Amino acid sequence: MLKSQASSLRSWRLTAVLISLVALVFALPVSLHADKKKAATAPPVKPGDERVKGYFDVSKIVWPNPPAIARIKFVDLFTGEKIDSKLFAKEKPKQKWMDRLAGQQTYDEIKVTSLPFQLIRTYGVGVDSKGKIYAADQAVGAIFIFDPETKNVELIGNGKQANFAAIVGVALDDNDRLFVSDARLHHVLVFNPKHEQEAAVGTEVLVRPGGIALDRENRFLYVADTGQDVVDVFDADTFKLLRQIGKPSKKHNQTDPGTFSLPECVAVDSDGNLYVTDTFNNRVEIFDADGGFISMFGKNGDGPADLERPKGIAVDGDGHIWVVDDAQDKIKVFNNQGRLLIYMGDHGYYPGQFMGAWGIAIDKLNRVVVSETYPGRVQVFRYITDAEAAAEKARRESGEQKSASTSAPAQKSPAALQSQETADASAKKDSAAH
Repeated sequence: MLKSQASSLRSWRLTAVLISLVALVFALPVSLHADKKKAATAPPVKPGDERVKGYFDVSKIVWPNPPAIARIKFVDLFTGEKIDSKLFAKEKPKQKWMDRLAGQQTYDEIKVTSLPFQLIRTYGVGVDSKGKIYAADQAVGAIFIFDPETKNVELIGNGKQANFAAIVGVALDDNDRLFVSDARLHHVLVFNPKHEQEAAVGTEVLVRPGGIALDRENRFLYVADTGQDVVDVFDADTFKLLRQIGKPSKKHNQTDPGTFSLPECVAVDSDGNLYVTDTFNNRVEIFDADGGFISMFGKNGDGPADLERPKGIAVDGDGHIWVVDDAQDKIKVFNNQGRLLIYMGDHGYYPGQFMGAWGIAIDKLNRVVVSETYPGRVQVFRYITDAEAAAEKARRESGEQKSASTSAPAQKSPAALQSQETADASAKKDSAAH
């Protein structure tokens, strides 16, 4: 009796297992088909979607903040040659069993010569006629050339195309000749458009050349000589010294108008006027094309309109003067009377912030290029011109007027109102008669 029940129980269990297996076999294709259908109908996920959610939109970094009309926009940032992630993700060589037994580790060595060059301590910047950005990096001992369109990077390196010791200033003329100042070798090197060295300027004159600028109309090469507190003026074609602006001194204690105490950088406007950052005096001095003193502005302080160790300087197409405030890590924009118009930046590593801001250049497309010395970076901004800002203001005002006209009820003339009242009265009489 018990044996019969046990046999029956085993038979029932076996039947149940077989039924379950058959159901699973029939259900599995349906489930797989359903999964495939779901996968096919699910919207494709873009590779960068999840990553983008964790970052802010850099295209919306503007000054001043909305809803004010933007006058400066962040565009791009460069740090050096492209880094290939494969250099750091190589497969480790297979160990032999004896090495594993002995506990020896394998190391995937990366050759130093294969590593991409990165900006470390960047000073002068400039832009050529094709829009390429040139940056002098003193620590690397090279001129980095960035193509904003293709993102390609070229180098003019020490020991290759030239001999560099402590490069500082960068300038380019209308033929894309490149001028590079070297504070330790006491000269300015000149390269042709193929980046071949052509000449060395001021070897017997310059003490510690810093920032440089070119007057393309008058064919002047201006060199801020911080070693003797003057600005040297050379012929940009013959490289002959024409004159010196300021009084030569190595004490760095001159304060009179027209003199300097550690002048760092120079710039030229469309009228040929010269602008000099008088760094130790915390001011900007302005001269005409003949070297005559015009005016100056700036005072020491930590306020937005003050200057603390001004370095780079540039002038935009509207005549505004852009000054790099090194101590505050800000870019300040003044009119030619020295009134502050706008400023941007602060200490930091985010786009629009700076660490050791130094050089600045503005090209014909109103791109503003700023360099940093710690860590080495080059940031690019877009200046919104006065004409563009005025057009945007007019567009907004026109839009507000249209919006107001469409939302307000139509106003009828007195005659139309009287006619409407008469018609309403007639309609009431007809209604009463009926």
